[in-house]
Amino acid sequence: MCGIVGVASRQAITDREWLGAGCAAMAHRGPDDNGIWWSPNGTVGLAQTRLAIIDLSPGGHQPMHDETNRLSIVFNGEIYNYLDLRPQLMALGHKFHTESDTEVVLAAYHQWGTDCLAHLNGMFALALYDGKRNLLFLARDRAGEKPMFYSTANGGIRFASELKALLADPAFDRKIEPAALDCYLMMGYVPGEACILQSARKLPPAHALTFNLASEETKIWRYWRMPAAPDDNAGDEEALVDELEVLLADAVRRQLVADVPVGILLSGGVDSSLVTAMAARASSRVKTFTVGFDGYGNYDETGFARLIANHFGTEHIELQAGHTGPEILNVLAPQYDEPLNDSSMIPTFLVSQLVRQHCKVALGGDGGDEMFGGYEQHRRLLWMKSKVDHVPLGLRKLAAAAGDVALPTGFRGRNWIQALAVDFNTRLPSVAAHFGASERRALMGPGWQTPADAIREMRVPVATDLLQRVTRMDFENYMPEDILVKVDRASMLASLEMRAPLLDFRIAEFAFGKVPSRLKASFSERKILLKRLSKRVLPPQFDADRKQGFSIPLPTWLKAGPWRDFVSDVLLDPKSTFDRRAVSNLIDGHGKRRNNSERLFGLTMFELWRRAYGI
Repeated sequence: MCGIVGVASRQAITDREWLGAGCAAMAHRGPDDNGIWWSPNGTVGLAQTRLAIIDLSPGGHQPMHDETNRLSIVFNGEIYNYLDLRPQLMALGHKFHTESDTEVVLAAYHQWGTDCLAHLNGMFALALYDGKRNLLFLARDRAGEKPMFYSTANGGIRFASELKALLADPAFDRKIEPAALDCYLMMGYVPGEACILQSARKLPPAHALTFNLASEETKIWRYWRMPAAPDDNAGDEEALVDELEVLLADAVRRQLVADVPVGILLSGGVDSSLVTAMAARASSRVKTFTVGFDGYGNYDETGFARLIANHFGTEHIELQAGHTGPEILNVLAPQYDEPLNDSSMIPTFLVSQLVRQHCKVALGGDGGDEMFGGYEQHRRLLWMKSKVDHVPLGLRKLAAAAGDVALPTGFRGRNWIQALAVDFNTRLPSVAAHFGASERRALMGPGWQTPADAIREMRVPVATDLLQRVTRMDFENYMPEDILVKVDRASMLASLEMRAPLLDFRIAEFAFGKVPSRLKASFSERKILLKRLSKRVLPPQFDADRKQGFSIPLPTWLKAGPWRDFVSDVLLDPKSTFDRRAVSNLIDGHGKRRNNSERLFGLTMFELWRRAYGI
């Protein structure tokens, strides 16, 4: 795991100090080693800060070059099938001088060009300079586990794992993109290729980019897509459970490979427990970790995790997170390159800090909810569709409009009443929206444009089946822009590499191409196929229906005390971006039969981020 940063231009680059500063800004991503390389003609600069996981020797140093010095690469991530690709490439005449998976990527590009991406199974963001073709090649993994920001200007391109590396240049333009901010206020993140800053973009998951230094032409394409959805009557349940078991076992086995200690984050839920079960098959020495929170028994999962650990005989370590004050937001806000509205970043970071004292790599259960119908809203959407489908859409729209006017922000069920206005046969209601259009105008001023609703509509997948539509929407939006960003930045701030076996692209293709909706969720059950597998491989007393989620008691913290005071001080400051009256209404309304905790958290994170980077 690493941080990568670089620049390429038609003309020789004279201002080279920024590259080192950008690399240093991401030192947390790789404290073990770093390197900077410039092409002989000075048109390309590549830098990397390294967290050594595979091949700890100096041979794994980056930037890395091939024998001819035609190819140069900086690479962030892990290729889980590199041990399979290596002999295949050797049979084609390639020689290897290290045990690094990065060298395998170099050889794969040398053999297949940009089509090498089809051969890679892993999480990655890579930048490769092809000196013969005078071409810079950037790519990002299929699910979007590893990040990639870039900026094109003045006949050149800059890229980095984290936006803060680009912002290390004092001259980098810091203007907010209004449409991106509107999306953030609505969704809690900035979706797709957009960036919170006008001067930067994100390379989306499963996409690649080439920049031709001679012509200054940039080409972007998508190299992987989810398969078409199966018919709901397709698939034998037992056969699908069999196939899932084989796929997950192989994914976990591959992701346990490392030259450093590896552990498993075990919450005691379905996903992490299945990962633990498969790890116990692959290794006789499995180390698992669970974290409890002092004074908050409802958020303590240690007992559930202990059941799984004892059953599989793992080396189990129970960690305890101490008191958490609001000052932690001053640490986290600058780490999230674009502000992110997800308070579970706090326990994610605390867990990462604690686990890093024992391991350098940890496996988690991310991806199961998005691919297999695990969220409560999946079940509830199916139920709601069955109840309102017979009601004329016009009447439902009137009810939704009345609810929008009559019910205050944060009122329980308000978003679900607004969902009545949506045609469930073709679209998706935004039941997780933080702020509606009228609320965003109240925060930003009456002239504020609100394109976020239309942007979200454009991103809704085309699928006749409601559950296929919502799970695909989650996989392509919420997961890469919220869940995976949260995990990557929090874990890398602690210099811990997080892996997600369920996000192996073969499992994603299985989940979306073979598993019918009837085996994902129903009115009464979620994550049906994964639970069928859990009955097969987990202890009989395991509670597969328990759904805790990784969270903190933020609603309680914001009712009174230091957290409420901190948020009030930040948001009611005269220099704050947001309207003071609108913010005061949110603060005063919280706890009065309303829950505005995530809304207040998101606004606070934006303000702290803006101040940290002088936006």
